[in-house]
Amino acid sequence: MVLKGESMDDLSNTVVEGLQAGGSGMLESRREQMFPKFAPNEIDRMRRFGEIRHYAGDEYLFLTGEIPPGMFVIIAGRVSIEARDRPGRTERIVELGAGDFIAEVAQLSGGLALVDARAIEPVESLIILPSRLRALLIADVELGERIMRALVLRRVFLIETGSGGPCLIGHDAHPGMVRLLEFLARNAYPHQVMDPTKDPDAQAFLQHYPCRPEELPLVVCPNGVILKNPSEVELGRALGMVPPDLEGRCYDLAIVGAGPGGLAAAVYAASEGLSVGVFDARAFGGQAGASSCIENYLGFPTGISGQALAGRAYVQAQKFGVEMIIPETVTNLRCEQYPFAIGLVDGRSVAALSVVIASGARYRRPNIPNLEHFEGRGVWYWASPIEARLCRNEEVVLVGGGNSAGQAAVFLSHYAKKVWMLVRGSSLSQSMSQYLIDRIAATANIELLTCTEIVELSGDEQGQLARVRWRDRTGGDVEKAIRNVFMFIGAEPATEWLSDCNVSRDSKGFVQTGADIPDGDRSSADGASSPASLESSVAGVFAVGDVRFGSVKRVGAAIGEGATVVPQIHAFLEAARTNRCEQSAQASAA
Repeated sequence: MVLKGESMDDLSNTVVEGLQAGGSGMLESRREQMFPKFAPNEIDRMRRFGEIRHYAGDEYLFLTGEIPPGMFVIIAGRVSIEARDRPGRTERIVELGAGDFIAEVAQLSGGLALVDARAIEPVESLIILPSRLRALLIADVELGERIMRALVLRRVFLIETGSGGPCLIGHDAHPGMVRLLEFLARNAYPHQVMDPTKDPDAQAFLQHYPCRPEELPLVVCPNGVILKNPSEVELGRALGMVPPDLEGRCYDLAIVGAGPGGLAAAVYAASEGLSVGVFDARAFGGQAGASSCIENYLGFPTGISGQALAGRAYVQAQKFGVEMIIPETVTNLRCEQYPFAIGLVDGRSVAALSVVIASGARYRRPNIPNLEHFEGRGVWYWASPIEARLCRNEEVVLVGGGNSAGQAAVFLSHYAKKVWMLVRGSSLSQSMSQYLIDRIAATANIELLTCTEIVELSGDEQGQLARVRWRDRTGGDVEKAIRNVFMFIGAEPATEWLSDCNVSRDSKGFVQTGADIPDGDRSSADGASSPASLESSVAGVFAVGDVRFGSVKRVGAAIGEGATVVPQIHAFLEAARTNRCEQSAQASAA
C-alpha cells in the first residue's frame, strides 16, 4: 500500500517518536492521520454499512484476545483504549470520543483484538462488520483512504511500542527466542521481550512460573495463556493467526506461498471478485523479505525493504477480502479430484477450484559437517535486525554471491566489525547487480573472498557456533573465532508437498509451465487445449515466482507473474463452468 510517497519506516519513526511518551510530542498532523475525526455527515455515509449498538459506562466493548465484532464508530460517549504491556499490567494508549473510530489492521479479517476497549461513560456506536468494512473501503474512496491509513499507522505504533502482543520471557540471544522473534517480526505482530538477566519483572515472573532451561523462552499471550518454548505454529494458533474453521472450505483460488508472486496473485484475483485463500508455513514475504533494501524495484528510487514491500501487499490483500492462513503448512495437493483438495499438516483439508503454486525456493544447505546442529545457534538463512543485533561489533561470515547476499552483506556491515563474504566463483559479475558489486567494493569492512568455501564449523560448551574454517582453491585454510554465519546460496524449490499431484517438474524440482511442459505430460480433462504460459501440466494448477522453471529470480518478475496469472485463472474457471454445464445438460437429456 502506498502512503502518499512516504516510506513505512518514515511513518513509523514519526508515530513512535510522538506517541511513546503518551502522545505529547507527536505532530498534530500525524496524530490526525492516526486518529481521524469524522464529521456527522461522514458518519451518515457509513451508516448503511453498519448497525447501532449501545454500551453502559465501564462496560468493555471488547477485550484483548477476543474477536471484536468489527470497527466501532463512536457517535456519543468516550472510550479508553488500553494495552496489556506486561503480564498483569495495562496502560492507557488513548481516549476516544464522538467522531473517532476503534479498529486496527486485524479488523479487516476478523482477527483478535490487541487492546482492550472500555466505555468511560455510556456509548452509542456504529459497528461495521469486517466484510462491510472492506465494502466501505472500496465504495467510499475518500473515507476509505483515511481509515486505511489510520489502520496501518495504528499497527505500526503497536509494533514499535510492543503493545498488545505476547510477551516473550528469556535471554534475548537464546536460539528459541531468536526463532520466535523473527517469526513475530516477519508477520508484523506486536510483541515484547523480558530478559530475566536484566529485568526484575522477568525474574519475578519466573519465580512464580518455574521452568526447565529447555522450556525457555516462555510466551505469555495477551489472553493470559502461557506457552513453553512453542513452535511457530503453536504460537500462531494461540494468537488466533490461523482461522479455526478451515475444514471443508472451498476457495475459487488457493495460493500456496505468500511471497511477492503469491501476494500479487492474491491482490489481483480478490480485487476481481474471486474468493482467495493464501497459505504459508511461516510468514508473508518469502525470500524477498530477507532483502534489507531493494533499490532496483520500479517506483522506489531510494529503495524499500522486502519486508516493507510485502507488508503493504499483505494489508492490501486483506482489504479485498483475501484470507491469510499463516502459519499453516500445506502437506499435499490432490489434483486427481475436482475441486482440488489441499491437505494441511494437522489433517484438515480445504478445497479449491484453482491453485497457484507460489511456494518459492529456499536457500540451499551446503555440504558442511555439523551445519544443521548450528542452525539457529549461529548459522542463519536470514539477516534481519534481530540477527544483526547478535553480531554487533563482531566479525561475521556471509556465504553467497546473489543479490540477496549482496544486500545482506551491506546491511550487516552497519552492525558487524567485519563481514567476510565468501563465494565459490571467481567473481560476482555473473550473479549480482552491478550497483551492489560497486557498493560492496566501496564498503571498507566487507572483504570479498572468491573461490572460497567453508569446510568446518565448531562450537563452544553451550553448543553455540564459536569457530569457522574456510579454504580457497589453492588449498589455503583460514580459521577464525566467528559466532555468526549467514547462508545465501543457491535455491531449492519448495515443491515436496506436490508429491501426490502429477505436476511436471524438472530434474531439480522446479514446476514446468506452458511451453516448457514436456510433450505428453499434459493432463487436462479433454487434452485438447494447450496450457497457458503459467499453467502447469495439470489444468487449473498454475505456478509463479521462484518455484517456476525458467522464471527470472527477481521480485519484480514474481510480482508481474502474480498479476499475469489471474486472467489465465479466469479463463480456466470459465471453461470449467462451461464444461460442467454441458455435462449437466447431457446428463439431463440422457
